[in-house]
Amino acid sequence: MIHGKKLRVHKKSVCFDGTILVEAFQGNLDIVSLQECTGLWPSRNAPGELDTLGSSLGCMPKLRPIFSDQKPQIIKEQKTSVALQPVEKLNAGQEPLTEIQSSKTDVNGQQVCSQDIEQVPNETESELQRMREVINDKDMEIKKLKEEGSAIQQHASLLGQQLEEAKLELQILKESYDKTKETKHNHPTTVANRISQLAKKVDSLRKLRESNPCSTDEDHLLESITIIMNYRIPMPLSSERLDLAGKAYDQTLENLRGCQTMAEVESLVNIRNEARGALLAAVDDFLQEVDKLPINERLDRLKEVASSLTAMFSSVMLVEQTEECSFEKFCEWKGHKQQKIKNVRKATDEALLALSSWATRLSKFSCLMEKTSLTEEDVAEGVDEILMNADNALCEELRTKSSEQDDQERKMVFNAFNKAMQGIQREQCLLKAIRQKYELNTKFKQEIQQWQSGPPKAEDLFAVKKRIRSLRSQLRWKLVEVSCLEEAEELDLPEILKKKEEIAETRNALFQEISHEKKQYIMLCDLMKRGFPELPIIYPDADINGYMSSAGLLMKSLDRDMFDADPMRELSGRRPLLSTDFQGQKIVLKCYAVDEESEAKMLEQAAQYHRAQQQNPATTVPLLALFCGKSDPLAYIMVPHYSNGSLRAIQKSSPLSSSEIRKVMKGVALGLQGLHAASLTHASLHPNNVFAIGREKGIVGDYDFSKTPEQRVSDSGMVAGSISLVAPELKQGQLPSPASDMYAFGGIVLWLHVPDFSGTLESERQNVEFSGLCLDAKLHELVSKLLISSTRLSASEALKEDYFISVDL
Repeated sequence: MIHGKKLRVHKKSVCFDGTILVEAFQGNLDIVSLQECTGLWPSRNAPGELDTLGSSLGCMPKLRPIFSDQKPQIIKEQKTSVALQPVEKLNAGQEPLTEIQSSKTDVNGQQVCSQDIEQVPNETESELQRMREVINDKDMEIKKLKEEGSAIQQHASLLGQQLEEAKLELQILKESYDKTKETKHNHPTTVANRISQLAKKVDSLRKLRESNPCSTDEDHLLESITIIMNYRIPMPLSSERLDLAGKAYDQTLENLRGCQTMAEVESLVNIRNEARGALLAAVDDFLQEVDKLPINERLDRLKEVASSLTAMFSSVMLVEQTEECSFEKFCEWKGHKQQKIKNVRKATDEALLALSSWATRLSKFSCLMEKTSLTEEDVAEGVDEILMNADNALCEELRTKSSEQDDQERKMVFNAFNKAMQGIQREQCLLKAIRQKYELNTKFKQEIQQWQSGPPKAEDLFAVKKRIRSLRSQLRWKLVEVSCLEEAEELDLPEILKKKEEIAETRNALFQEISHEKKQYIMLCDLMKRGFPELPIIYPDADINGYMSSAGLLMKSLDRDMFDADPMRELSGRRPLLSTDFQGQKIVLKCYAVDEESEAKMLEQAAQYHRAQQQNPATTVPLLALFCGKSDPLAYIMVPHYSNGSLRAIQKSSPLSSSEIRKVMKGVALGLQGLHAASLTHASLHPNNVFAIGREKGIVGDYDFSKTPEQRVSDSGMVAGSISLVAPELKQGQLPSPASDMYAFGGIVLWLHVPDFSGTLESERQNVEFSGLCLDAKLHELVSKLLISSTRLSASEALKEDYFISVDL
């Protein structure tokens, strides 16, 4: 009953602070909806006073948060038995819980309401105070919980640390258990097992000791180092005295070479002879000292050591520089290791000896046939210790035998190996130098002893020249006789034939003596270089200097009338060429009109060519001899006769195939390479001056020695078909060079492959146009690089091109 009215109340929900929300009805009237308009108690409280207490409806007090210890007892009891549900569900399935009936009078109701209104402010203030206290209590509780959480975290960390320590202790215990288990396995408790294990180890150690006492690489290296260091052969002490005597002797020879008059020669020869005597004495001392040295045996031993070390350390790369103290470090380390092994071995022997002594005592004590003073204490005393010491000593020696090197020890061994190999190589070079010096001085001693009675003389040369003059006179007389017989009115053919046979014999004898003369010149020139530079001054009539300046080409005893020569009219367009025989060989005599100045120039250029040709005799035409006519102003060059061997003649009669061209031109390139290496420019390379011997071997012909390179290159014969062999830079005024020779070489290669080539020269790049020629790729690349002035190949570079490499393949 409220104000004497009967109400129906439906429970709607329970708030979290314990406040119960209900829906009230008076008959069919919804009191809540009326409250929205008029308020539940409009006359009792002003709206402003109810703001702090009422809800959004204006009549109900505001809901306040509730804590667990602040809930009414009935809510606490309901919480354990009734679950909160949404309002909708409660409204849907819940019947009216209570009908509030008026049991009191309106006066009583008004009194109750009046009391409620008076109690509201007091209750609100007390409620707020209680909430503040609760909040403070909760703050204290939160702080306390934080402190407890921090303490719990520290305790958890401590527990984690203790757990790790426990795990570590467990691991240690496990390892100790495994070790104990292994120890028990390796050290069996029964006597039979212990003796069996010892016997096996003794047998293994015996086999290791008997196998090879120096079987390791280290031991072999140490032995090699000992051989290298302790048995070295140094340079003989007499070698230094020999060198000083040799220098003094060479100085006297230089003084003789600079001598120009006979008045100076005699005194200088005496000084030279004294220096030669001192040198001979030094040579004798050196030879005697070297004879006592086992040089050959030492070289063989070093070779053997080097071979064994190389085979043993095949995986080690030799280095140029090593530590200076590599041997010392290795020997010190090896000494310590050997001492350790020695100590371990000694300990093993002592332990086994003790075991053997115990076994002897046991045997004596166990023998019942003989009396013994041994007691059971003597037999049993220290048995376990003896067995354990023997086992430990055996294990230690076996472990030492099988131990491997660490990185530092391995590096030390490798450094010692490198230094050992370097020492072997240095000593080998020294010993070979001593042996070579011994051989040279032995030869020198023999040569000098040959002239002990007196210096060499040119008497043999003069005797040969005398015989040559005699034979030459006979030849001329016989030629006159044959000429008279042929011009007689009545020809006596048998006599003519007889005279011609005599002429041939005389000519052959003459040429044979000329060969002897050349040998004499070679011998005198050799003596002049080696120890008798005074010979040209003593024998001016021999003209030794003239022969030497011409590189052995000049043969003054030869003359044109000695030869039965036939003119080669088809090849004599520029100069006379004669075909004849000389010492059984078909030759060509090239005739050059010279004066005194041009003769000297010709001799100089021919000598340069001859020296270069002797370095590469297979790729250039050799010069057999050079002589000047005595009855005409002509100089003659003697060269071999290659009948129809020029490229022009071959291409005209039977052109070369592509493979033959490659082989021939490779030989020509080799010839040019040799000339260019001697700083010579050919400047006359054309098809008439290149020869193909047997259609496979190409050689470079000689050139006009009476002309300069500038004069030779302007010759009208510098063409191959329609291709000019004159390099573009020469047309611009530059001097001939090896590059211009290679241009001519490229032009000849192109002409051989394309004889009817009729291309043009570009004015800008000065390059032959190759379009439409269908050249092989390798050939096209080679010719392009040869005929382009800016990138022209040298002879050595051309030989590396694929075009020529395919010849070898």
